[in-house]
Amino acid sequence: MTEAMIRKKAGMASVKDMPVLQDGPPPGGFAPIRFARRIPNKGPSAMAIFLATFGAFSWGMYQVGKGNKIRRALKEEKYAARRAIIPMLQAEEDERFVSEWKKYLEEEARIMKDVPGWKVGENVYHSGRWMPPATGELRPDIW
Repeated sequence: MTEAMIRKKAGMASVKDMPVLQDGPPPGGFAPIRFARRIPNKGPSAMAIFLATFGAFSWGMYQVGKGNKIRRALKEEKYAARRAIIPMLQAEEDERFVSEWKKYLEEEARIMKDVPGWKVGENVYHSGRWMPPATGELRPDIW
């Protein structure tokens, strides 16, 4: 279709002479657009979360403190029991040591009976101090 038929005029006309056809809003206008941030208020506030966390942490630290006291008491009880039986254990070890020492001296006397001037049980180091064997065994070569 030509412009002449639409305007019902022959020839070209200026754009300014043409009728304005433009889309517009519907009658009554468009609905308003929601553009604001509308975040719902759901859940506890920041202060409530902080107080709950602080309370849980405080309660947990209280429980840790109670556990430390109980553990410390059990440890002290264990050490007290060990201190109580040390004299008995030392007496048993001394008795074992004396019997082994006697066996050791008898063996030394038997082995060194032909050596002139050998004194059984005398310390060969002459340090002036008696030291028990560090390993607890007098004769590790005899098994």
